[in-house]
Amino acid sequence: MPTTYAVLLRAVNVGGTGKLPMATLRALCEAAGFADVRTYIASGNVVLRSDRPEAEIKAAIEQRLADHAGKPVGVVVRSAGEMAAILAANPFPDAKPSHTVAIFLDAAPDPAALDAVRHRDDEIIALGRREIYVTYPGGQGHSKLVIPAAAQGTARNMNTIAKLVEMAGAD
Repeated sequence: MPTTYAVLLRAVNVGGTGKLPMATLRALCEAAGFADVRTYIASGNVVLRSDRPEAEIKAAIEQRLADHAGKPVGVVVRSAGEMAAILAANPFPDAKPSHTVAIFLDAAPDPAALDAVRHRDDEIIALGRREIYVTYPGGQGHSKLVIPAAAQGTARNMNTIAKLVEMAGAD
């Protein structure tokens, strides 16, 4: 039975970089053999179904995107169940969901990752399984926070994560 996954692209349609229409993204995913492909907002969020394991999904979509864009585009894949667990594990449940993000990584963050954080003001940071959670009490707009361990990750706020969980259902 196929599993539902959330696929998150890095640096797509954010701040004028990596322009990719969501219709094109859906078509690329469908051409790679994935079913029930749906996108959410224009920042590279896909929900799809597949019998293939996470690593194969990641590789297939990264290859299609590289062929299309002419350069690598980072992709993070999580099952519907993992997305629900990430939402439930939010260590800042009382913070504004629009001011709280999970930065999705390919692997578990090093426990010493927080030692390298720079320009921290009022932000609060916590490590997750393969995520780094950050809440920005004053909003992200003026934050100068630098988290070196998050450089290859991609962030989504709790509102977006909740919507992806809703779209995916909990397989």
